[in-house]
Amino acid sequence: MSSAPSPTDVLKATAQDNHLDILSESFAKYLDEQDPLKHFRARFHIPSAQDIQAAEHQDGEEQLPLLSGDSLYFTGNSLGLQPKKAAEYISEDLSAWKSRGVLGHFTGKRPWLTIDEVVTPVMTKIVGGEAGEVCVMNSLSANLHFMMVAFYRPTSERHKILIEKGSFPSDWYAAESQIKFHHFDPKDSLIMIEPRVGEHLLRTDDIVNVIRQHKFALVLLPGVQYASGQVLDVATISQVAHESGAFVGFDLAHAVGNIPLSLHKWGVDFAVWCSYKYLNSGPGGIGGCFVHQRHANDKTMPRFAGWWGHDLASRFGMKDEFNPIPGAFGFRLSNPCSFPILSLLASLEIIDEAGIYQMRAKSEILTSYLEFLIESHLPTYVSIITPKDVHFRGCQLSLKFPGRDTKALEKGLYRKGIVCDARGEIMRVAPTPLYNTFHDVWKFVQVLVSTLSDVR
Repeated sequence: MSSAPSPTDVLKATAQDNHLDILSESFAKYLDEQDPLKHFRARFHIPSAQDIQAAEHQDGEEQLPLLSGDSLYFTGNSLGLQPKKAAEYISEDLSAWKSRGVLGHFTGKRPWLTIDEVVTPVMTKIVGGEAGEVCVMNSLSANLHFMMVAFYRPTSERHKILIEKGSFPSDWYAAESQIKFHHFDPKDSLIMIEPRVGEHLLRTDDIVNVIRQHKFALVLLPGVQYASGQVLDVATISQVAHESGAFVGFDLAHAVGNIPLSLHKWGVDFAVWCSYKYLNSGPGGIGGCFVHQRHANDKTMPRFAGWWGHDLASRFGMKDEFNPIPGAFGFRLSNPCSFPILSLLASLEIIDEAGIYQMRAKSEILTSYLEFLIESHLPTYVSIITPKDVHFRGCQLSLKFPGRDTKALEKGLYRKGIVCDARGEIMRVAPTPLYNTFHDVWKFVQVLVSTLSDVR
C-alpha cells in the first residue's frame, strides 16, 4: 500500500496548520470552504428536515416542534438524491412524445432508438470498461439472471456456485434458483463463505482458499458488501477464479459510483449493478451490465435473446435469425424506457464533471472525518465494523450499538430530520461526496450523541 498519510492524519494536520480544534464546528465549516466539489450539492434536491420529520410521523403521536433547513441525508447507499436536471430531461421527453409520437424513435434531441447510448460512455468510464463492454438495461436482479444464463454452465464435474453467506437476498435467490433450474441440488452446489467466528469481514485469503478447494462453475461475489461496507479484492478474486477454471461475476450495487472500478483490467467476466444508489437515477432506476471484451464475439454463448440485442443494421429486416451485436449490447432484450435513462443521464453528467477519482478523494476524507468524530465522542457506545483501511471501504460506515435498539434509534433520528438506515443490529451511515458536507457530518454526530441518551 501507499506510504502516503492516512485521511485521518491529513485531517489532524489540517486542523493543526490552521489552528483549529479538530472537533469543533468551525473546523467542519473550514473543510467545506476548501472542498473543491462543494458546488455540486446545489445540483441536487435535498429533502427538508421538516419533510423527513413529517414522513416519519404516525397518526396519534405527539406533534414535534417543526424543524427548519435541509435534512441530513446519509442513505445514498440505499437511494441517491434527485438531480435537479432529472425533471427537466423527463419533461423534454414527454414533450417529444406529445409532439412527435412514434417519430420520436428516430428524430429529435435524443431519439429513442438509441436512447440508452446517451449514458453508455460515462457509465463505461465509471466501471473501468472498454468500448462495447457496458450497457444499461432491465434491473439488477434481472440482469444477474441473464448473465447466469451465459456464465453458469454447470456439468456433473463442475456445478458449484460460490456466494457469501451474508449476501443481499436477491443474489442468494438467483444462485439457488439457477442451480435448481439446471436440476442440481443447492445443498451440494451452493457454497457459501462467511467471516470467521467473531469477525465481521471476509478475508481475501479465505476466499482464495475456498475457490481453490472446489471446482466452481461460477464465483459470484459483491464488489462492496452491502451490510459491512467492505470493499472486496476484485482483481485477486478474479485471477484466482480463472486459474481454477471458473467464471467470475460481481454484484456492484454498492460499488458503482462509490469507488473507482477497473473491470476490464481486472478481467471480470461479467458484472451487474443498479443505478439508484450512488448513481442517483431514482427509485427502481435502470440496471447496468458489463461483459468482458474476450466474450464479445462469441455467438455460441448461451443467452436469452431479444430484439434489441440484434444487430441494428438488420434489426428492422424482421428476420427470424438472431444476429447479436458484439459485446454487452448483444444481451439487451427490449427497447428501454427513456424516462429512467434520462434521470440517470442527469446524474451521470454531474459525476462525469466531478470525476470519479476526485469524488473518491473527498469520500476518503469525509468518511474518515465521520469515523474520527464517532470514535472521539462515542468510544464506548459504538463499534464500527467497516474496515479501518480506506482502501477496503467506500462511503459507508456500518455502526453497531451494543444493547441499543437500532430501529428505535433510526426513528429517533428521523424525528430530528436525519436519514440513516438500520438493517438488523447495524446502522449504515453513508456520507456521499456530491451532496454531503463536512458540516453535515459534524451535526450528525452531535445529534447522534444526544439521541443515544434517549434510546435503550
